[in-house]
Amino acid sequence: MKRQTTCALILGWCLIVSAALAADRPNVLFIPVDDMNDWVTHLGGHPQSVTPNLDRLARRGVTFTNAHCAVPACNPSRTALLTGLRPSTTGVYYNSNPWRPVLPEVITLPKHFKDNGYFCAGFGKVYHGRYADPKDWHIWSKAPGDSRKPGKAKHLTNGGVGGIRFGPLGNTDEEMIDHINVTRAIEQINRKHKRPWFIACGLIKPHMAFSVPKKHFDKFPLEGMKLPNVPEGDLDDIPAAGVKMAKPDGDHAKIIKSGRWKEAVQAYLATIHFADAQLGRLLDALDASPFKDNTLICLWSDHGWHLGEKQHWRKFSLWEEATKSPMIWVVPGVTPANGVCSRPVDYMNIYPTLIDLCGLPVPQNPKGQKLEGVNMRALLADPEAAWNRPALTTYGRNNHAVRSQQYRYIRYADGSEELYDHRSDPMEFKNLAGNPEMAEVKKQIALWLPEKNVPEAPRDKNLSKRKKKKKSK
Repeated sequence: MKRQTTCALILGWCLIVSAALAADRPNVLFIPVDDMNDWVTHLGGHPQSVTPNLDRLARRGVTFTNAHCAVPACNPSRTALLTGLRPSTTGVYYNSNPWRPVLPEVITLPKHFKDNGYFCAGFGKVYHGRYADPKDWHIWSKAPGDSRKPGKAKHLTNGGVGGIRFGPLGNTDEEMIDHINVTRAIEQINRKHKRPWFIACGLIKPHMAFSVPKKHFDKFPLEGMKLPNVPEGDLDDIPAAGVKMAKPDGDHAKIIKSGRWKEAVQAYLATIHFADAQLGRLLDALDASPFKDNTLICLWSDHGWHLGEKQHWRKFSLWEEATKSPMIWVVPGVTPANGVCSRPVDYMNIYPTLIDLCGLPVPQNPKGQKLEGVNMRALLADPEAAWNRPALTTYGRNNHAVRSQQYRYIRYADGSEELYDHRSDPMEFKNLAGNPEMAEVKKQIALWLPEKNVPEAPRDKNLSKRKKKKKSK
């Protein structure tokens, strides 16, 4: 009896200590954004962009001007970030590779927070829509979830060119799915919490269709709209594997023929502006809450987007436009205001950085998988701190891009290469890979290519069936 009492006292003491430690941990507002490239005002990707809320968030902490996704596609990018495992380790290279069947027991980022005393709630698009994992959360928003459009979309134009869909809506902001999900996240922020919380609010826009309420289009008149700089013959020095990714005879050729390139650019800027407005609502709610001063904010976009650069549209490439995207951190007591970090980083670093900042242990996966990113806390505290690692992006097995401070090096599965010097060629117009003087540069950067490149994971059979059914109609 005495032994049982002692054990009970020890257990009770451990629970009290654990609760006390949890109470000291910061809350986390985790904000994934879908398909947003660097066309935001503070990154200067497009001179006509208007993003006041992204800019005010950047002023509050550290913005990364050289941040890159692990994969330029929604599902594998989010899988890599949320599991801490690269696609070359898991085989989840494409949107059509379900991740849970190949990683049945891996401890995801939200589950790790949940298992360590955090209240976890997720809204909107956090995982890729078809492959969400509701068990990771105490509250998970299922419907309308990550639908890309309001229940009844009031289209005001014919909807775009081919597969590039865009155009203004007659809907109100309040009818949009992102607005609804932000409202749900705000409701959770405004609750009384007895423990620290991890609230994820994934913004679906600017994901295509670039269709949002018309008032956002009105901010960007077509007259004087600036198009991306796409020199004639920009693909002439690109290997066949890169041209295959670009698909110049597909979306780009159709856009040029239609004469609606400016409309597509306008629509993308308008959709970013809408997403920025929803971010503003989220920040306003946090600032009005009791949690303003003890909440860590991490905002990131899953990858970038081409709007004609390299005669390519969409993501799905290994060039700067597809891999680079916004990433902003606000960490009370760590990040300086107006911090700007130009060091090359990739999204594999988010998981280990977050758990360090929140005092969580390193996850112990049942099959021994180790987090493949590194802790960026030093860069958050001092954006100019020494950093000797590049960013690594993968698209398909054995196709990789390594982005250092100065260079982008691409090696495709067939061994063909591209190399760009960003100090003299920030738009990646001149491929230097064939220059003998650059052999040593390529050799050194190539040391960062992954040693392991596992076969592609099985594809979603149901997805294939849906595509065949759609084509047969």
